Amino acid sequence: MTMLKDLNLYNLAAEIDLSNFGHLGSHFVLKTCQRTLILTHGNELNMSPTGGLVHGIEQIRGQLGYQFLLEVICGLKSRLIGENEIVSQFKKAYQNYVCSENKNTELLLILEKLFKDAKAIRSEYLTGISQKTYASITRKEFVQKNKAKEIVILGSGQLAQDLINQFVKYCDISICARNPEKLKSLQNIDRCKVISWENKEDLIHHPFIANTIGYHGVLLDEKFFQNWNAKHQKNLFVDLGSPSCIKTHMNSEHGVLRLDDILNEGAILEENKREKIAQAQAAIFNLAERRKTYLQQKTKLKQSFINHGAKQTAHI
Repeated sequence: MTMLKDLNLYNLAAEIDLSNFGHLGSHFVLKTCQRTLILTHGNELNMSPTGGLVHGIEQIRGQLGYQFLLEVICGLKSRLIGENEIVSQFKKAYQNYVCSENKNTELLLILEKLFKDAKAIRSEYLTGISQKTYASITRKEFVQKNKAKEIVILGSGQLAQDLINQFVKYCDISICARNPEKLKSLQNIDRCKVISWENKEDLIHHPFIANTIGYHGVLLDEKFFQNWNAKHQKNLFVDLGSPSCIKTHMNSEHGVLRLDDILNEGAILEENKREKIAQAQAAIFNLAERRKTYLQQKTKLKQSFINHGAKQTAHI
């Protein structure tokens, strides 16, 4: 029965390895560069994963969980307040969940309402207040600050697509990615070249690189960065991967920017945007309250039909 009181939201660190939890079954998972969210309905998450106890996990129940997730989707829990990347991340996670054999129909209804409510909040309160996105800030670092005329993008996901959209008017773009199908679709975008994944050692010859790949492992190591840095007088590597898959001691002084550097660049709010954000947060609270009432009524109506059917059967 779809009731918000049975909703459990778990807020974990972005770098948490979900494989430690084993089979997540009917749980909905949303991974972003700032957090990992797991949503369950009617049951709770196994709190003792195979990799050991999880530290720093936050569990939010019922209406408060719905409210928290709505704020996340609206970008109000992001360091770049109002950013839009989270919307595409949520859509992708939702599409994957819809295709899952183990999807929970109660969760699906809640997720559909989240879509509707997030759209309403963004449209009414957050239009025009969106902070610069990761992709646009990255473009600023390459184009405005370093006058880059050519850039290599590592990866083929949504963030890579966002970067292409940002750079296509300013730079020649090359893409290096492991997934051949996604790579082929990105190739169709005007002015994009391809660097074979098997030849990614050639990246050392390119002074301007943006990485969107995130996983637990090492894609580019200290040796690569030392050779890359020595080869170019002017260079920049921006790592947007989460979790980071580069391993080097180099930092912004050496032309290597991490995700935190990009977030810090755009995290300052203008004062005139604070009122709109406060209004959006108040509206989210009211929407969560309404959803609680709506789902309770829907559950009662469903139960009423079930009971009525049982009585009819008894008379027969």
